[in-house]
Amino acid sequence: MIRWSTLFGQKAAPKPVRPESGLLPRDAGGERSLGALIAVLCFLACLAAVGTLAADRASHGWARALRAEATVQVRPRVGETGPAAAARAAETLAGVNGVEEAEAMDRETAQALLRPWMGEAVLNDLPIPFLVTVRLEASAPASALSLSRALAEAGIDATVDDHSLWRGEVERSAGVISLLALAAFLATAFAAGAAIAYATRAGLDARRDVIETLSLSGATDAGIVWMFQRRFGLLAGAAGAVGATVAILLIGGLRALGGDAGLTPALPLAWSDIILLTCCPIVAAAVALVSAWLAAVAALGGRTRPD
Repeated sequence: MIRWSTLFGQKAAPKPVRPESGLLPRDAGGERSLGALIAVLCFLACLAAVGTLAADRASHGWARALRAEATVQVRPRVGETGPAAAARAAETLAGVNGVEEAEAMDRETAQALLRPWMGEAVLNDLPIPFLVTVRLEASAPASALSLSRALAEAGIDATVDDHSLWRGEVERSAGVISLLALAAFLATAFAAGAAIAYATRAGLDARRDVIETLSLSGATDAGIVWMFQRRFGLLAGAAGAVGATVAILLIGGLRALGGDAGLTPALPLAWSDIILLTCCPIVAAAVALVSAWLAAVAALGGRTRPD
């Protein structure tokens, strides 16, 4: 007798079915929607995280630039011209410890600074103060008090502005922006966790009878909870990878177009920011694991028996 198995070989053994394949909901459309939502939220979270870093980087850069310079307004004495008084003040300040360079600003340079704000028509008739720009040493900058004392000893009537007021405003504004970006990041993470928790609870409710049957048959609640954790953890990790990849491509493109200044001096992006975004899938999966565990334990009435 000829056996079909001898002609066509042994029949392949059926693939083992995972226990959760018949337990967990197979609503692919719903999972696709949840995955798309998580991907969008992770994309927004990545942008918020990079915005936080860029704002902090910009604030420190502006503060360093303001801290490294000072401006002196000189008032000439009777019988002395303004340019001569500014030149004498620059020579005096150049010899102060902590000053790298002092230079009198000519009228053309001052007009160029005022032209975007005042226009061309009124510049010739506008009384422009006589200024001296002072570049301070980065390691040990001279204080405004030492600059004022040196000018007073030289008999020069002048006012020193070390930009401390502007520096404080810049730092406070950047701090507010950083807090807003951090709040946006936390809000997106919370929204992702809430969406996963809702989906987990819906899946448990849809399989309530099966879960109760398995529980009466000896299956532990911890094992059932782990099925949902694994399912939504993998889903969130994959969706987070998609969202992070899109964010990395966008930020990488903006960084490449921005040149040395990043995107703009007001929003300096760094290549190291992209490395930070690679953690997004891990964070998304962790949020999903915690959210799924909380929702599953709550749906099962807190009954978690050890294996």
